[in-house]
Amino acid sequence: MKQRFDIVVVGAGPTGLHAALAAARTGASVALLDDNPRAGGQIWRQGPGHSTQTPLRALLAALDERSNLTYWPSARVVAPLGPRALLIESAVHGGVSLAYERLILATGARERLLPFAGWTLPGVTGAGALQALIKGGMPVRGERIVIAGSGPLLIAALATAREAGAQVVAIVEQASARNIARFGASLLREPVKLQQAIRMTRGFAGVHYWTGSMVHEALGEGRVEQVTLRRGRRRVTLDCERIACGYGLVPNITLAQTLGCAISEAGEIVVDDEQRTSVDGVLAAGECTGVGGAELASVEGEIAGIVASGVAQERMALDAQRARWRRFAQRVDQAFALSGVARTPPADTTLLCRCEDVSVGEVRAFPDWRQAKLHTRCGMGACQGKICGTAASVYFGWSTVEPRPPFSPAQIGTLIQAEASVTE
Repeated sequence: MKQRFDIVVVGAGPTGLHAALAAARTGASVALLDDNPRAGGQIWRQGPGHSTQTPLRALLAALDERSNLTYWPSARVVAPLGPRALLIESAVHGGVSLAYERLILATGARERLLPFAGWTLPGVTGAGALQALIKGGMPVRGERIVIAGSGPLLIAALATAREAGAQVVAIVEQASARNIARFGASLLREPVKLQQAIRMTRGFAGVHYWTGSMVHEALGEGRVEQVTLRRGRRRVTLDCERIACGYGLVPNITLAQTLGCAISEAGEIVVDDEQRTSVDGVLAAGECTGVGGAELASVEGEIAGIVASGVAQERMALDAQRARWRRFAQRVDQAFALSGVARTPPADTTLLCRCEDVSVGEVRAFPDWRQAKLHTRCGMGACQGKICGTAASVYFGWSTVEPRPPFSPAQIGTLIQAEASVTE
């Protein structure tokens, strides 16, 4: 099956929803894709016991009124198909060739996981993954949880876990106390963010908040029972049933790389003031162009939708908002930049690639990611290097090899659809 739209938006988080609505208001035919069954992305993730949040509810209501917009949930991009077309695998429609005039990448970001001894034990997740699991219905009431890593996401995970009835034992932040204090003071300049912080930390009493600290080892027989933390030269061991650990976010740039978009040294899609990439007809917005929070992502998405539609509109207010939230994003980057300790590889016996059982020591022996992958199969498992490749980049400064489609397992019928589309 082949379909054509004026504008295709990949990703239905805050960025993609705002981009799709802005484009649809101009009368363009718009397709909005997301690989999740429900819109909202990570920040507005829906699930059992978690009703649709007010901002998301308003956006979805506005989108429902647009007959020129088609929403495709549970739809993954499998591969590009020549110029201005994508191969999609949809839970509803199967394999589809989707042609477009303009493409907006709103692919967001994923967690950065840094391995430590015992990180493959059941009970260890990412901090954002803990949020997603809880919102998806996983019970955590009464569980003792240690949340570790770096960045505001740790506080968001705390709020979600405590709301679900978990006992958060400690927040373990790798950034220094000085950086955290400076960042906290800067929130006075952003009342919206200050209110968010106050709301999420309500009931914070009784929770250890340790800066300049990291997870050293997860311990347990068959699943997590304890965690050992490094606090400077000290070691502290806590009893717990779950560890949620995430060191910030990494932009999702797989599709952009395959399309040939320019990528910065920081691993972000390069865009101009109109959110255009280096590839004609392709725009990008939100976390895939630089992690900056929901407010920045939403504004960039709206700008991308307006530009993609080709209809001239006054954007002075939007440009001012974007500049404001980009300044805030810079302050976040400075406060939570990974320290030298966080960038130091763990012991050689620690697994780096859990998919293929490859240790840090085995990978360290090679000069770059490509050689390590060829000789050890590191990065060739189910996650396709999304976890171990990112960690290797932090530890060894390696650039990962550009991805090759298909980006994820696909049905044979979908791949046949791709062949048919190419030959037509």
